[in-house]
Amino acid sequence: MPTPVEAVIAAARPFLGERITTNAALREQHSHGEDTQPPHLPDAVAYVETSEETASLLGLCNAQGVPVTAFGAGTSLEGHVTPVRGGLSLDLSRMVRVIEVNQADMDCRIEAGVTRQRLNAHLRDQGLFFPVDPGSESTIGGMCATRASGTNAVRYGTIRENVLGLTVALADGRLIRTGGRVRKSATGYDLTRLFIGSEGTLGVITEIQLRLHGIPEAASAAVCQFDTLKDAVETVIAILQAGIEVARIELLDEVQLAACIAYSRLQGLDAVPTLFLEFHGTEAAVAEQARLAEEIAAGFAARGFRWTTDASERGRLWQARHDAYWAVLATRPGWKGLTTDVVVPISRLDEALLGAKADIEESGLLAPIVGHVGDGNFHCLIMVPPEPDGLARAWALDRRIVGRALALGGSCSGEHGVGIGKREFLEIEHGVEALAVMRAIKTALDPRGILNPGKIFLN
Repeated sequence: MPTPVEAVIAAARPFLGERITTNAALREQHSHGEDTQPPHLPDAVAYVETSEETASLLGLCNAQGVPVTAFGAGTSLEGHVTPVRGGLSLDLSRMVRVIEVNQADMDCRIEAGVTRQRLNAHLRDQGLFFPVDPGSESTIGGMCATRASGTNAVRYGTIRENVLGLTVALADGRLIRTGGRVRKSATGYDLTRLFIGSEGTLGVITEIQLRLHGIPEAASAAVCQFDTLKDAVETVIAILQAGIEVARIELLDEVQLAACIAYSRLQGLDAVPTLFLEFHGTEAAVAEQARLAEEIAAGFAARGFRWTTDASERGRLWQARHDAYWAVLATRPGWKGLTTDVVVPISRLDEALLGAKADIEESGLLAPIVGHVGDGNFHCLIMVPPEPDGLARAWALDRRIVGRALALGGSCSGEHGVGIGKREFLEIEHGVEALAVMRAIKTALDPRGILNPGKIFLN
C-alpha cells in the first residue's frame, strides 16, 4: 500500500507531471531558510504554477493528512519554510505573472512568486512603484505571509497597509478571493488581514492585489554620524516627533557600520553610530526636509550631515544597507547569525536600543545593531560562535533583548514573523485568551493541521 505522500504524488502527477518530485537535491534545498533552525527534509517538493494547481494539491494533501509547507525564495529568518514534520514543500517561485496593472487607480494584481525587484522593473515606465522593501529578494507572497516591513515603512507602511486583496488556497482545496480593488470596504470580516501574517498556517496565498505609489519627483539620501549611540537614537526620536516626513531612517551601530565599510567599500565614513535617511517629494520639499533634519541632528552633536539627490550615490548607500546581513556574516566566515527583530513605541526606543547594547557587551558576543528605527524596529545580528554552547549563548542574549522590548510595550517581531524562533513569546505578548482565539481560527480553517505545522504555536 502506498504511503500518504506516495498517494498524493500519484494523484498529482496528471496535472503536475515532473513538477512534483522526490529528488534528493531539491528536497535538501527546501529543508531550510536563512536561519539557525535545524533543517528538515520534506518527503517531496511540488512546483505549482497556478492558483488552481495549488488548491487541487492542497485538497489531495488534506485528504491524505500530508503536511504542507509553502516555500517562496527561502529567505525566511524564523524557520517558516522548514518542513519540521516532513510532507510536501509547496514551491510557488514559478508563479511570477504580473496579471494586471491599473495605472489610473494605482493598483496591480500579481502572482505570489513575484519579487519586489521584478515588480518595480515592470512598473518603472508607468511612473509607479511598490515601496515595501525588506532588503532581501523575497517573494511578495512570502512578504504577505510574514507581514513583512522594511526600510520604507515609516512613510509608506508595511505590507499590511499595501495589500487590497488576496487569492488564497485553503487546506481543503477551496480557492477564495478576499478584499478587492477599492481603498476601503465595510462589509464582512476582514479576511485579507487575517491571512496577512498567518505564515502559511491558515491558507496558501497565490495572488495579491497591491496598492501602488507614484514615483516621487525627487529623492535625497543623507548620512549623519555620531560619537555615541545615544545621540543617534535621540536624533531619530526628535526627527519623528517634529513631524518631518522621512521616507526611510536607518540606524547602524559602530560594529555594523565597520562591517558595511569593509563589505561594500563605503568611502568617507568612520566606524561610528550612523543614520541613513531618505526624503521623498518635490525638489523643494526634500531640500527642506533634509535641512530640518540636519538642524535637529546638530543639536545632538552630529558629525556633519551629508545629503545628495544623485541616484547612483543613493543606490550605493542603500545597497550597502541592504547588504548589512551579508556584511556581518563576512566578518566571521562559516559562522551563523541569529537575528532579533524587536519593535517598541518610538518614545521607548532609547531604552530598548541602549539596553540591548549593554546586554550585548555583557554577553561577550558579536552582535551588530541595525534597525528601521523610524517605526521603532531594530535588529541585533547575533553571531553564533562555533563552540558547543555558542547557540545557547546566542539564544540567551536574544531572550534578554526580547524580554526588555515586551516590558516596554513592544513586540517580539516587527517584520520577520513568529515561525519557530519566536513561539515562546506569543503568550507573553498576547495573553492566554487571545492565543486561544488564534488556535480556534487555526482549527476552523485547518482542522487536520496540515498547513505549516509546528509554526507560531508551541504545540
